Amino acid sequence: MSIAAVAHRHVFGLAPNISTPLSYLDETTVCYSAGANTILYNTESKTQRFIPVTDKCEGITAMAVSGNKRYIAVGERGERAGCVVVDLHSLRRRKVLVGEGESKEFVCMAFSTDSKYIITQSGAPDWTLYYWTWEKTKIMAQVRTASLPSSHTAAAPAGGAPSTVSNTTVGQGQLGGVVYQVSFNPTDNTQLCVIGNGIFKLFRYQEGGLKAFAFQKTEPKNYLSHAWTYDDRIIVGTEDSHILIFESNGELKMDILHTSTCPSSPAPSPRAIHSIIPYSKGFICAGTLGFVSIYDKSDESTSSAVAQQQQSAPGPGGQAQQQQGTVGAAAGGKDVFKKVKEFTVQDEGKVIHMALSSGEDNLVVTSEGSQIWSIVLASTEMKGDDSKFEPFSHPFHHGPITGCDTCIRKPLIVTCSSDRSVRVWNYLESSSELVKYFPEEAFSVAIHPSGLYILVGFSDKLRLMNLLIDDVRSFREFTIRGCRECRFSNGGQYFAAVHGNTIQIYSTWNFENLGNLKGHNGKVRSIYWTGDDSKIVSAGMDGAIYDWALKDLTGTAGGGGIKREGESILKSCSYTCAVATADGRAIYAVGSDKTLKEIIDSQIAREIESDVVITQVVLSHSGRMMFVGTTSGTIRSMKFPLGSDPGEYQEHQAHSAPITKLRVSYDDQYLFSTSEDGCLYVFKISDKEGRGLKREREIVYADEKLFKKYVGVIQHLNAFNTFITQKKILVTKSDLEEKNSLMSELKTRVEELKMENEYQLRLKDMNFNEKIKEVTEKFMQEIEALKITSTVLRTDKEKEEVRHEEEMGEERERHARELMELETVHNSKLMAEYEKFQELQARTIELQGQWERQMRDMQIAKEKALAELTQHFEVKLREKQAEIDQLQEEMRAQQREFEETTLETEQDADAEILELKHRYERKLKEEREIGLRLKGENGIMRKKFNTLQGEIDAHKTEIGKMYAEEKKLHGVIKSLEKDIAGLKKEIQERDETIQDKEKRIYDLKKKNQELEKFKFVLDYKIKELKRQIEPREQDIQGMTYQIKEMDVELEHYHKANSNLELAIADLKLKLRGAEKEVAKERERVNACAATIRRFKVDLNECVQFIQEPKVLKAHLKKLYQKYCKSHDTPTSALEADVQAEYARQREHLERTVASLRRKVLKDQGLHRQDNVRIMAENVALIKEINQLRRDLKGARAREKAAEVGVKGLQGGPEKVEGKG
Repeated sequence: MSIAAVAHRHVFGLAPNISTPLSYLDETTVCYSAGANTILYNTESKTQRFIPVTDKCEGITAMAVSGNKRYIAVGERGERAGCVVVDLHSLRRRKVLVGEGESKEFVCMAFSTDSKYIITQSGAPDWTLYYWTWEKTKIMAQVRTASLPSSHTAAAPAGGAPSTVSNTTVGQGQLGGVVYQVSFNPTDNTQLCVIGNGIFKLFRYQEGGLKAFAFQKTEPKNYLSHAWTYDDRIIVGTEDSHILIFESNGELKMDILHTSTCPSSPAPSPRAIHSIIPYSKGFICAGTLGFVSIYDKSDESTSSAVAQQQQSAPGPGGQAQQQQGTVGAAAGGKDVFKKVKEFTVQDEGKVIHMALSSGEDNLVVTSEGSQIWSIVLASTEMKGDDSKFEPFSHPFHHGPITGCDTCIRKPLIVTCSSDRSVRVWNYLESSSELVKYFPEEAFSVAIHPSGLYILVGFSDKLRLMNLLIDDVRSFREFTIRGCRECRFSNGGQYFAAVHGNTIQIYSTWNFENLGNLKGHNGKVRSIYWTGDDSKIVSAGMDGAIYDWALKDLTGTAGGGGIKREGESILKSCSYTCAVATADGRAIYAVGSDKTLKEIIDSQIAREIESDVVITQVVLSHSGRMMFVGTTSGTIRSMKFPLGSDPGEYQEHQAHSAPITKLRVSYDDQYLFSTSEDGCLYVFKISDKEGRGLKREREIVYADEKLFKKYVGVIQHLNAFNTFITQKKILVTKSDLEEKNSLMSELKTRVEELKMENEYQLRLKDMNFNEKIKEVTEKFMQEIEALKITSTVLRTDKEKEEVRHEEEMGEERERHARELMELETVHNSKLMAEYEKFQELQARTIELQGQWERQMRDMQIAKEKALAELTQHFEVKLREKQAEIDQLQEEMRAQQREFEETTLETEQDADAEILELKHRYERKLKEEREIGLRLKGENGIMRKKFNTLQGEIDAHKTEIGKMYAEEKKLHGVIKSLEKDIAGLKKEIQERDETIQDKEKRIYDLKKKNQELEKFKFVLDYKIKELKRQIEPREQDIQGMTYQIKEMDVELEHYHKANSNLELAIADLKLKLRGAEKEVAKERERVNACAATIRRFKVDLNECVQFIQEPKVLKAHLKKLYQKYCKSHDTPTSALEADVQAEYARQREHLERTVASLRRKVLKDQGLHRQDNVRIMAENVALIKEINQLRRDLKGARAREKAAEVGVKGLQGGPEKVEGKG
């Protein structure tokens, strides 16, 4: 007994009904959500990584990626709104943030630019915005952003997607009630933006709270999307096709009316804008009817604050259209936005979200139909109007998947959905093979074991279809209406289909009805063939499970070979799925009663209870694994064979809605699941040791004997087996002939292109040979010119060296003289300062003695005062202790008196209770007598009551009318009170803002006055310092001037060196060209040497036949034909002269380049030494200047300290004591 391991491998699907469903992590990785997982899809390797939700999560509601692409936040719906932060490198959960209100979900969220903070917006009924420091799991601030009651929230869409509020479900009468998007200012983490239906609010985090600012005075709209630009502006899209551009302070700068002409209607129509993203040149917006528009900035200026766009209609099929005319501009500003391109997504559904890669090369969008489309923006500039959106990976289902089946001999899965499509998937290559749309919905689907046919159940008929190379075509129809379940047998010779509460069995080859299985009273929901096709297990909504034995299905017995061997009926349970072991002895069924049942011999042998309803169950073909699917979308790997413990399973997160089908591949390597959320999951199955499960034996089909009657059919199947092993597929004859004719035409075209290319190559060779000759002559002339230039530069260099040496000698002498003068001056100053220091040191010793005598006197006075205080407080302490003893004696006396009083009070209370008891018993007897008398009077009053009841009913009708009128008036009063409360709140907020501004102005004024006082003091100090610094600054300016002159001279040498380096680089290029020619010559010489060696070997073989003239003659002829016939033309003398001249010139150039290289290296060494020496001298001078400045500053400080000391001595010992 063991539990099989399940690993996510691939998923086909998308969950679009969440906030920010798609993001780029890098140039090759895209993040999106599917079911109950977040998917990381690599566009190059086509692989996926999975981030599952937490336990007890009901679905993903929002998603956000951090600015550094390191973390992702996933919003989850549960008992309380939650947000999980995951590390994208390790795929581990870092933190879990849980909201505090009654809301069960976060409808949107966003990271700050530095990835340290997160804002989350909860849904109904709270609509609270939380500001988190997510690494500490701390709420820094929270504020209520909307006030829509819970009854106005949108219901969860089909498929169990998160119940986020749709943009179209809230009308104009509910303005201010729903939030769609929140974001951070990319340059300021304390500024937030919130938009919704009638909501555009800016908040700032300050003083531990979120405070609104920049209240809008314009008429509220249904704001659907927004984005921050790179220059701190906010672009907002509305439902009525307006693009509003605000400054970061909330000031409206621009209003663009985005209208477009649809192909179906010539008049311009508005389009709701559901997504906006910025990019380096402007912004990109998208919305209804599948449009995606690119707006760029231009430098034109205009005086109009609001401009309407004038544009042409987009081309069909998603072609881009170049736009002309200015779209919008700020009043008096320079930023003008112009629409440069517009694309249309092929399905023309609503574009929900967009994501742009970091390099701005790729744009990915998600549409309302759960599809992902992509376009390469770089190619749009080259292709122009031919650019259009392509599917990002594969087209997905966009509705609940109702049917699923897998093939035995090919790695194929077939699915059908309520979106009226049938799709064929390859689960090994993780690709979509075929997609076919039908005019009506397909209810069920099954694929033949050969992978060449499929069964599809429609509302009117059941159709058997061929799977062609690029199409699905029907070739047989059966009159079965609304077939909800159909299955091929494992051998493929039969198929069973459900018609209401009857199961019909047909032959796959002659399409005969071999029998009908009748017995269910309700709709049949499950059909299962055993491994050898000898039995069928059916389950229905009537609570019945039947085991049918198929003994003779030749069709001659009229269905007599079908026998019902077992049955299990439980009317309290509606079964949805039932499977059996390979031998058919045990049946496992699930239904609406939250249990998994094991049925043996028509009896329920074991029941495993579950906390949720189980919808599907599947067994592996090896009989060693069992998996079940639940209504919560999870898949459980059960311990098999089943035990008594209900908790023996492993649960895996997969879908966000109830699972509709579970299938296992024929080799038991893969598990497939489909759900109402439109996703198809592929799982890799392995045992606990990591090994895949393999088949133990081959299945022998029960009806192989019957095939002998259909020999032609058997031969046909064998041909198909060969066809399948070669990975081929059915193709119609017309398609094959068309492709053959196309191939012959293409071959002819290829031959023509080859001939044309050869002719073009010959022409190019001739042109290149002529150009080579011209380039060679040009290079020879340049070499001569470079020789002359090199000689001139050498002469100039020698002259500059002589002049530089003379100037450096003069500079050294001047520097030595200045150094001696400075040393003499500073020595004299140093002696004077040392004398002052000796005087101050003596004065310091005298002051130290006076200070020590004063300290001893103060210590004696302190000890005397402390002794007096200690004696005084000890006397007081003894007095207080005596008072405490007296008060305790009084308290004990009062306690004894209180106990005596309590005892007397309890005795008096008992006596009063007995007296009251006797009195009330007498009153009870009197009341009973009065009750009997009142019963008689009651009969009389009942008659009067009946007469008055009619009058009361009449009055009630009148009161009801009055109450209705009162209710209407109360409604009007409440609406007016709400308006008054809103206005009062707005006035209060504005008053608070004004008070804050006034307080800030007062503080700034006060600070300004202090700064002015400080400025006056600093100005005075600066003037004093300037008078002291001016003499030194003159000296520094002189030295700076000298340094500048030396820098100019050094720059001159650098320029000369750079010119020489350029010349050397040119010569190196020419040298490399010569070296390539030498390499070619060496190759030719090597080839000649190899030919000579071969000739020697062949000649040695001929010498062996020296005694046989005829044989020797034949071998010599062969040698002549082999070596001399192709080289009988002698080399001309002119060619030899050319080669000799070429070699001589090459040798000369090599010697010239070598000499130039040696000279350049020598010159570089000399220049480097000079530069290092000059820089060292400059550094020494600067250090000396800095040292002199520090000495001067220290001398002045010592001088001031000495002056202070002298003044203190003159003031006498009394002043010194006062300072101490």
